[in-house]
Amino acid sequence: MSIRLEEKEYSKSFELKTWLRLGRFMKPYKAAFITVFLLNIGAAVIDISLPLFQRYAIDTFVEGRTVEGLGVFALAYTAAICLQTVITIVFCRLSMKNEMYIGRDMKHDCFVHLQTLSLSYYNVTPVGYILARVMSDTNRIAGMLAWQLTDMTWQIGYVIGVFIAMLFLNVKLALMVMVVVPLLVILTIYFQKRILLWNRKIRRQNSKITSAYNEGITGAKTSKTLVIEDQNCREFEELTTEMRVAGVRAARLRGIFLPLMLLLSSIVTAVVLNQGGHMVLGGLMALGTLSAFTTYAVGIFEPIQNLAANISELISAQANIERVMDLLDEKPMIEDSPEVVAKYGTAFEPKKENWEPIKGEIEFKDVSFKYPDGGEYVLEHFNLHIPAGTTIAIVGETGAGKSTLVNLACRFFEPTSGQILIDGKDYRERSQLWLHSSLGYVLQSPHLFSGTVMENIRYGRLDATDEEVKAAAKAVSADTVVEKLENGWNSDVGEGGDRLSTGEKQLISFARAVLADPAIFVLDEATSSIDTQTEQLIQDAISYLLKNRTSFLIAHRLSTIRQADLILVVRDGKIIEQGKHEELLRQKGYYHTLYTKQFEEEATSAQI
Repeated sequence: MSIRLEEKEYSKSFELKTWLRLGRFMKPYKAAFITVFLLNIGAAVIDISLPLFQRYAIDTFVEGRTVEGLGVFALAYTAAICLQTVITIVFCRLSMKNEMYIGRDMKHDCFVHLQTLSLSYYNVTPVGYILARVMSDTNRIAGMLAWQLTDMTWQIGYVIGVFIAMLFLNVKLALMVMVVVPLLVILTIYFQKRILLWNRKIRRQNSKITSAYNEGITGAKTSKTLVIEDQNCREFEELTTEMRVAGVRAARLRGIFLPLMLLLSSIVTAVVLNQGGHMVLGGLMALGTLSAFTTYAVGIFEPIQNLAANISELISAQANIERVMDLLDEKPMIEDSPEVVAKYGTAFEPKKENWEPIKGEIEFKDVSFKYPDGGEYVLEHFNLHIPAGTTIAIVGETGAGKSTLVNLACRFFEPTSGQILIDGKDYRERSQLWLHSSLGYVLQSPHLFSGTVMENIRYGRLDATDEEVKAAAKAVSADTVVEKLENGWNSDVGEGGDRLSTGEKQLISFARAVLADPAIFVLDEATSSIDTQTEQLIQDAISYLLKNRTSFLIAHRLSTIRQADLILVVRDGKIIEQGKHEELLRQKGYYHTLYTKQFEEEATSAQI
């Protein structure tokens, strides 16, 4: 990937086809949107009519010096105000619902789609990128559709209606006002474009400052031990200085723009009052007409400004739409064929009645593989037959590529060429969910979900009883963790399990995998984070649990894989040796070097 996803720029000009893709999110609420548009038109009509009420009142009651018909006039005016209030209330309620529902639907579609993407997507995509699309971008799009887009109906309707009303009242004065409108539009577009540019810089800089805050807080201990507080302060000052510069520029532009608009409005009002006043004195215009016209002349500026600002916002929001649509358009690297989906179902609608039981026999048949973003083959014409119930250990230095074989066997990646057979059948002829539901995976860095210990273990099998959960925990000594907690099985593990030590989280995740009772186990350096005493407690349990299950042990401590049926030695992404523990030691090759070196290190540590 040539650029990081979070740095991708979206700078296309306005494209209608991009906006039309939002139609599927608006369609379920079509009636509400139509109602909102009609309400806005109705509100514009009422707003346009109010100065005409004013004109009638002055010409009839003030100039005519009479109160005859005042009651009827008051009722009509009150009815118009009440109708305007009702329209505003209904408009706000419907727009809020549209915003919430569309935002919810977009988040739901993004979240569901994320569940279908391959694990490789998460290996190259920053979490912040995903969160920004699912949360920030969808919120902005929903708000724009619900409020700005519909509000433009009122603005356009009001501006057109006011021009018609002014022409009806007095053509000469109307033309005087219209001459200023193009200048108003040009100034608004000019300033809004630049204000928007600096606001974007402010948002980007604010994200950097937030990130710096986060790093400063989470890395406080490291900063203090390295004595780099001064450097942190200098870097943070640079960020805040850039934020200040951008903020000042945006504020300065707004400070110039608003007075200019007020100046134009005042000039137009002065011209209207001057010319209109002479007309009233000359008997060419009624006082009520001048009053109404002045109200129109003053009131037309703000809608035009808001309309131009909304158009600028709509254009800038295209980047948000493109980001969300790019996420929704992301294709899984691994997809089941239509024939497989028809038989076995999908992750959301599985047809479990068609799933064959997995015994655990795995065969790599002339497999060659290279990562999608890599140029060299990691495996070439690789063959390996793993009988059901075999324990395979994969060893090598950090970064050697120990996980490649496991990722292929678990179908997190697929071979570039060749086949991988599960129980004698190419696993591409069966669904991913069929295979993944029979996997037990314990990671080196365990992840626990917010909730209780009981809930976290039960994720291994949601229909498990409390007794089964406790039995699984006891099998791997995870019950010793529970005994130390104040609320026992109902103790909250905290966000990400941060209330437990790494070793305790490892035991809980191991119990979760055991509860699932899978046909294939993967232990990714599963004991590397557990102290020696705890490790000794679970070694017998591991030996028992791996019986009659195909197991992959990605091991750092070579002492833990001596009894493996087959050991694969990986170096620089290649399998360079394979055999049993004793055989590899007799060869005095790379495995012998690794084992001897680690044995000496452990012996030295024990003496210390």
